[in-house]
Amino acid sequence: MSTVYPRDQVTGVVLAGGRSQRMGGQDKGLVELAGRTMIEHVVAALRPQVGALIINANRNQETYARLGYPVVPDGVGDYFGPLAGMASAMQKAGTRYILTAPCDSPLVPANLAERLYGAMSREDAEIAVAHDGERMQPVFALLRCDLLDSILAFLGSGQRKIDRWYARHRNALADFSDRPETFLNVNTPAERATLEERIEANA
Repeated sequence: MSTVYPRDQVTGVVLAGGRSQRMGGQDKGLVELAGRTMIEHVVAALRPQVGALIINANRNQETYARLGYPVVPDGVGDYFGPLAGMASAMQKAGTRYILTAPCDSPLVPANLAERLYGAMSREDAEIAVAHDGERMQPVFALLRCDLLDSILAFLGSGQRKIDRWYARHRNALADFSDRPETFLNVNTPAERATLEERIEANA
């Protein structure tokens, strides 16, 4: 596999399909942070890294659509988690790969895609997943779209856990221990306030 990153063969996917229960049900992607919604921070970081972009969302779809990108709901289940969003994005993408990031982690690095692809290439893997030095961060991932049937079969069998599905395939871990802030996310109003202070301090 070439180590030259094939940007045009990658569709970026912002995962915004969850219930956001720890934020009192508020749609996390639409929570304002330092003057922009959280999803706008993620979109701005991902868009230069990919050939196309999709937003996976199960509610507020008209609001998300105003950002100018296709909005795709989960095609299976009722809030089945990130694998359902990944499957729906693969069906829509039309590219060889999808690159995923969650809507509630606004500090996505500019080289997320290249580093994941480098790990995938080195290990001839089907999936590359970010690792923060302590644990895998499974929703920061680069996946081959020909894994769609495998995801659908897994979900169809009643399973949901993303790490269990990953274990069925050739994985590569991309080391992001130098960028731990990548994985800071917002699950509570207090975390939102802390992250906003960080963003404004670095502006």
